[in-house]
Amino acid sequence: MGIFNKMFGSSEPKEEKALPWQNLTDVSQLAEIEKRSNAKTQLVFKHSTRCGISRMVMGQFVSMYDLDLNADLYYLDLLNYRDVSNEVGYKFQVIHQSPQLLIIRNGTAVAHASHGAINELDLEKYI
Repeated sequence: MGIFNKMFGSSEPKEEKALPWQNLTDVSQLAEIEKRSNAKTQLVFKHSTRCGISRMVMGQFVSMYDLDLNADLYYLDLLNYRDVSNEVGYKFQVIHQSPQLLIIRNGTAVAHASHGAINELDLEKYI
């Protein structure tokens, strides 16, 4: 069975790392994110649930994310919360992309990236 598992994959589910996501579902949360960013880095991951590239980047981000980072991590399903996604762009002065990661410190987006560049960001630099 070993060779077939290598070729076709195992039927056993892969254990995924659980990240400490906080769902971003309301525009009012942005004021709290801005306030909290004065003491602790805030990360916002904007994800399109219908996009294969977004799903791939999200999987890579999850597998690479260091759980020891001292940051709050927000997940935004931009298809279900389009108004929140739009307001994120206005509030933090970032052009919308998907997928996209924003790094917020002291009330401003100090860095952001989209697509494959998300996983190239050195998050420790902003913590």
